[in-house]
Amino acid sequence: MDQFLDTFLNWDYIWQVFPDLLKTGLGNTLILSVTSAVIGTVLGMVLAMMGLSTKRWLRWPARVYTDIFRGLPAILTILVIGQGLFTLARGLVGTNPYPLGILALSLIAAAYIGEIFRSGIQSVDKGQLEASRALGMSYTRAMLLVVIPQGVRRVLPALVNQFIALVKDSTLVYFLGFITSQRELFRIGQDLAANTGNQSPLVAAGVVYLVITIPLTHLVNFIDKRLQTGGKVRPGTGQSNELSAGGAVSQ
Repeated sequence: MDQFLDTFLNWDYIWQVFPDLLKTGLGNTLILSVTSAVIGTVLGMVLAMMGLSTKRWLRWPARVYTDIFRGLPAILTILVIGQGLFTLARGLVGTNPYPLGILALSLIAAAYIGEIFRSGIQSVDKGQLEASRALGMSYTRAMLLVVIPQGVRRVLPALVNQFIALVKDSTLVYFLGFITSQRELFRIGQDLAANTGNQSPLVAAGVVYLVITIPLTHLVNFIDKRLQTGGKVRPGTGQSNELSAGGAVSQ
């Protein structure tokens, strides 16, 4: 038992690694995750709209992209983009693989987020779009103001879950060989663990990851409960809160 505690809960190593985890690792992990989430969300919405298009030349490229990036292991995608494209993008990024790590994570996230958006938009009753068109809205305006907001609202828990997955996937950019100031949480813990032969720094890194992910998990549960409550029919009205949120359609 003492050997187990010394290997995984050595407080000397934990206190030694914590300043770097908080000062360097946490910031880089959040930069990688948030930046990739923003880019992935924008690309995902584009993919969702392409996937819902009636035009094959838009629908099929979105389908192929989604199948490829969802089908490949994340580490393979990161290595192919981070190392394979490194020689081609050297003129833009120099010797810094950091932007390529963000690009790889963004492309992976886009494939999943696109499917989340697509399922959310498809879950909206077709009558919402038809009613909007009957009120004189164009197809584009009806989608932007009525259908898409309702679809996104329904998939908010799934989007937060995807961000949690992205935070954890950010550990995989470790293989691209970032410099000391670019190391994320896992790399900092792994470096000290390799130098000392003790796993306590990795345990400390895991604790910081939990500090990020556990509140997000509870946020998912909170949002999910609020959405379920908001979708119930209000007594005496015969109308659900969700339909009332349809804006122009309910007016």
